[in-house]
Amino acid sequence: MSTAEQAVSKRNAGHRAAEEVADGMVVGLGTGSTVFFAMERLGERIAEDGLSIAGVPTSYQAAIRARRYGIPLASLDEHPELDIAIDGADQVDPALRLIKGRGAALLREKCVCDAARRAVIVVDGTKMVETLDAPVPVEVLPFAVETVSRRLTALGADPVLREGVKKDGPVVTDNGNFIVDCSFGTIRDPGRLETAIAAIPGALECGLFSAYTEKITVIVGEEKGCSVISLR
Repeated sequence: MSTAEQAVSKRNAGHRAAEEVADGMVVGLGTGSTVFFAMERLGERIAEDGLSIAGVPTSYQAAIRARRYGIPLASLDEHPELDIAIDGADQVDPALRLIKGRGAALLREKCVCDAARRAVIVVDGTKMVETLDAPVPVEVLPFAVETVSRRLTALGADPVLREGVKKDGPVVTDNGNFIVDCSFGTIRDPGRLETAIAAIPGALECGLFSAYTEKITVIVGEEKGCSVISLR
């Protein structure tokens, strides 16, 4: 898939996801290029059709984009139950289990996914895989990065502290933590691995999303439309 084809696919997926949002909804807003196309379309619906919604952003970047598109913002404290969340993914398997976190917003993204009645995941076709095998991001308390890395190695990972771009030193998340990217190779049991990582003191969250398959709808963008996948 060329860069131009991928951009069209992402736009189609994002715009299709925006049509899942109805008047009066509180919407979780994920982070990433495909989600921003959904925000673009939501902004058009607000301006042209008078759509009334509130958006709960998962990152500073998502908040900045949402404001740019005229989407009113709210917090998870104000709305602990969300009608829908729209987010992207790095990989999606046939059981609709995900790897997320390339944008370092995985902790807030999982909070928002958990709070939402439905989660719409927008991707292009390159993100659909038979078996999850991408590096799994883990958000780590800086105080415990070395001890957490040792525990992750014991689980079979090759942990690498994510370095910043256009800054010296590690990536620092919106929550003030570090990201450790963990290559496990082929992940045969994502749920078991997710549970094992969650049990490590100082590992605040990981990018495996295996517990939300029943609430997830995946919209796969294509050049001339979209495919919609759900287990329901």
